[in-house]
Amino acid sequence: MRTDSSPGSLPAREHLPAAGAGTPVLDVVVPVYNEEKDLGPCVLRLHEHLTRTFPYAFRITVADNASTDGTPRVAARLAADFPAVRSVRLEQKGRGRALRTVWSASDAPVLAYMDVDLSTDLNALLPLVAPLISGHSDLAIGSRLARSSRVVRGAKREFISRTYNLILRGSLQARFSDAQCGFKAIRRDVAQVLLPLVEDTGWFFDTEMLVLAERAGCRIHEVPVDWVDDPDSTVHIVRTATEDLKGVWRVGKALATGSLPLDRLARPFGDDPRDRDLTGVPQGLARQLVGFCVVGALSTLFYLLLYSGFRHFAGSQLANALALLVSAVANTAANRRLTFGVRGRGGAVRHQAQGLVVFGIGLALTSGSLAALSAATTDPDHSTELAVLIAANLAATVLRFLLFRAWVFPDTPPAAPAPEPHPSEPRPSEPRPSEPRLPDPQRDWSDAR
Repeated sequence: MRTDSSPGSLPAREHLPAAGAGTPVLDVVVPVYNEEKDLGPCVLRLHEHLTRTFPYAFRITVADNASTDGTPRVAARLAADFPAVRSVRLEQKGRGRALRTVWSASDAPVLAYMDVDLSTDLNALLPLVAPLISGHSDLAIGSRLARSSRVVRGAKREFISRTYNLILRGSLQARFSDAQCGFKAIRRDVAQVLLPLVEDTGWFFDTEMLVLAERAGCRIHEVPVDWVDDPDSTVHIVRTATEDLKGVWRVGKALATGSLPLDRLARPFGDDPRDRDLTGVPQGLARQLVGFCVVGALSTLFYLLLYSGFRHFAGSQLANALALLVSAVANTAANRRLTFGVRGRGGAVRHQAQGLVVFGIGLALTSGSLAALSAATTDPDHSTELAVLIAANLAATVLRFLLFRAWVFPDTPPAAPAPEPHPSEPRPSEPRPSEPRLPDPQRDWSDAR
């Protein structure tokens, strides 16, 4: 995976203004390879649809992936006949390579692509890009697996598509419903930050982009589509599926090892309502409580398994202490990362030390409960011991959450923004390396007009 990119922060979403003459709001890329037969009808139909229905200026870009037939001649003729059509020739194959090349060089604030067979009904194009123009969303995808989608295709492709998306959900925790539909759009400012992180140059390109965008906190809009399978499709299903699975393994490994700098993309926009300083509203309390309960339930199960194992060779007090110590370390680490969102190694030792103090309180509660049980009966059953320990742990859990939230992982207020320099003071001529300055789409758009 590429790790040398320094994407920085993205600007807040804003509604794109109406375009001036000759300035496209939307750039639709049609990647092709040896499609001399279908390219002409595709572009003519797409151009007619956009001219009739799209309220902004647009451009259609034919991205020729090293075709060896008459595709370049057809693309050149279309570009000559229609001012809103252009042709780009690449000497290497790869749909991802074509999209990266065209999107990186495009001046349109909204970038899209669709397959040359136009399997997706074009009436979904405006709903696809409208949330990006309004600033509501960052990426948009057509979904053939939504409840209201109307899809006509064979059982084999249906099975492969649903299986692939189940793999993405199970292995990469993806929440979008359809990764493979050739009908997607992205804002240019978002693409400028995400594209340097995407490594694949083939069919897995847009899946990788979606996974990274979702992990970075970008909003993905899904549009139900009407889709009819192209029986003459030249896509090699087995080879494509194999490459996709390799891509899933590569991305999953990079996410697991932390080799992707996604922490610099977290909360990429400054308009997230969860970041606002609202009086009287506890920040993240509900999410933290749910996360803590999940971690607590798993920790309790882990603790009981450890206690039952240690009890075979140790007394109840020693088995309880050992099981609680091991589970407490795991519990603190899990809550640090999953519940309270603390990443990196900074402060980890201090957090574990404070967690051990909380562990001591839990040990006192559970040990006291066992002592009380021993005083009440000389030979308690193992099931009775477990019941007492569960009750004691529930009481300790409430106290543990309060201590974690207020003492171990307290919410730190955001740093105050640096004051603007006085007009008489010299301004720095260049941004600091750690804070790269990205293009301002609003300013660029105004200049272009």
